[in-house]
Amino acid sequence: MIRITTLLALGLLAACSSPQAAPDNSAQVQAAPALLPVVIRTAKGAHRFDVEVAITPQEQAKGLMFRRELGPTTGMLFPMDPPRTASFWMKDTLIPLDMLFIRTDGTIAFLQAETEPYSRIPVSAGVPVAAVLELAGGRAAALGIAEGDRVAWGGCAVPQEAVASRLNFCPSAP
Repeated sequence: MIRITTLLALGLLAACSSPQAAPDNSAQVQAAPALLPVVIRTAKGAHRFDVEVAITPQEQAKGLMFRRELGPTTGMLFPMDPPRTASFWMKDTLIPLDMLFIRTDGTIAFLQAETEPYSRIPVSAGVPVAAVLELAGGRAAALGIAEGDRVAWGGCAVPQEAVASRLNFCPSAP
C-alpha cells in the first residue's frame, strides 16, 4: 500500500510541475546573409558577383575575418555613406583578398591585389570612396579587372532582375 501511495504522490507531483520550456536554438541557427548583385564592367566584359554587405560599424569591423575560403563569384561590399577615405587591414583575415576602392562615379580608384593575410599594414585609396569591394585574392587579375573599370550594384547592376534591396548604386555612364 505504501508503494502505491508513493507512486501516486510522485505521479501527482510530476503532473503538477510546470512543463520545461523547449531549448532556444535560435542563437545557433543563423540565416544565410542576403546577397547583393555587383557587376564590374571591364575591357574584357561584365563580371557579376553576389556579395554580402557590411553596413553597420560592427559588420564593417568584422568584414571577412576568420573566413577560410571565398568563392570565385562572391565577396563583401562595404558601402561608405557618406563617402570617405577608407582604410582596411588584414588582421585576423586568413585568406588573401583583392580590395577595390570605388569612387562616387562608380570607377575603381585603387585596387590592392592579393593582400597579405594577418597584415596590420593599412590599405587605402587615399581619396574618399563610395564603397570598398573585397573579392577572393587573384580574382581581379584573373578577370582583367583594373583601376578605372566601372562598378554598379543592386537593381542598377542587374536591371533585368527584381532585386529586393534599397542598396542600389547607379553611377551614370561616362
